[in-house]
Amino acid sequence: MSPDGEASRDALVRMYHVSKSYLPGAFALRDVNLSIEKGDLVFLTGPSGAGKTTLLRLLFAAEQPSEGSIIIGGRNIARLSESAVPSLRRRIGVVFQDFKLLPRRSVEENVGLTLAVRGEPPRQVRSRAFRMLKQVGLQHRRHHPPVTLSGGEQQRVAIARALVGEPELLLADEPTGNLDPELTLEIMDLIAAAAARGTTVVVATHDRSLVERYARRVLRLQAGELIEAGP
Repeated sequence: MSPDGEASRDALVRMYHVSKSYLPGAFALRDVNLSIEKGDLVFLTGPSGAGKTTLLRLLFAAEQPSEGSIIIGGRNIARLSESAVPSLRRRIGVVFQDFKLLPRRSVEENVGLTLAVRGEPPRQVRSRAFRMLKQVGLQHRRHHPPVTLSGGEQQRVAIARALVGEPELLLADEPTGNLDPELTLEIMDLIAAAAARGTTVVVATHDRSLVERYARRVLRLQAGELIEAGP
């Protein structure tokens, strides 16, 4: 059984009694237990300061928990050595609200960066980056610097970069926070399509309309505690 009481034989992510404290007695997360199945699209909600970004950073091994275990694909990432973190991150795609694109690289180079770091041949990197850009409708902008793209286009590039390595897990931290309603749905449709292809997706958002529109499982945090983990 999963920590939240459901069968989890196909769970990709499990958290057992996870807490994160930056100062003694002050918890960003407190005793979080959850299970996320393979291929699920899950919304992580809650007010500012509830712990959403902290939870995502723990899943990405950008932070270590103060207490508890985090299991991704059968590995306890809370016990990973520093040298093992890059291997974990190759299985995880991350989409940030502020894009984090490299301004001096072309759109294609930004998308292919993950593959290049892995040591894949340049021709293969370009080919896979082009195919991914085609999926998000930006193949015609592949040689442009990111600064010449609109906010919605830059976010699509960020999603292409996160997905090009075919990650098992996609983490999106407020991916539509700076976009207008039409672009918000466009970006969320791309993310939902990734889940439909089998990627497990966790989206942190304040936008209740997205949660209602896509009608997926909701994990709600409040003051660092998981107060809702239902369908």
